[in-house]
Amino acid sequence: MKLDPSAFLADPELIQALEKHAIEVSCGGDYVLFSQGDPPVGLYILNKGKVTLSMTSPAGDPVLSIHAGAGSLLGLPGLVGNEPYSLTAVADSGAELSFLAHDDFNALMESNPRLFLKVLEVLAAEVRNARKLALELRS
Repeated sequence: MKLDPSAFLADPELIQALEKHAIEVSCGGDYVLFSQGDPPVGLYILNKGKVTLSMTSPAGDPVLSIHAGAGSLLGLPGLVGNEPYSLTAVADSGAELSFLAHDDFNALMESNPRLFLKVLEVLAAEVRNARKLALELRS
């Protein structure tokens, strides 16, 4: 099953604010950013290139896959909920990302609560997308 990649896109103002506190990450080859079930260590911002997000069943069977594009926030639900990542994210060779550590993200949200509203917009888009997918699966 496929999700709509626009669910991961963030407002440019939010991305700019996050970028100020993030470090750059360049991928020379395919690079696993995080794996399904890992504890959340931070948030990735995809600046250029492509990242494949996937989910597998407990038996290891593929459940869904999506290709996220520039402007996507990756790992946000796990970070905000302080729960393990629900997807695996693999950056393609040449992808350019930024990484914001968990504690830095929390400090930024506490210092600028208005940004958290923009974070909620991204999370709401992901929830809407997941519900549409669930409806498709039932049909």
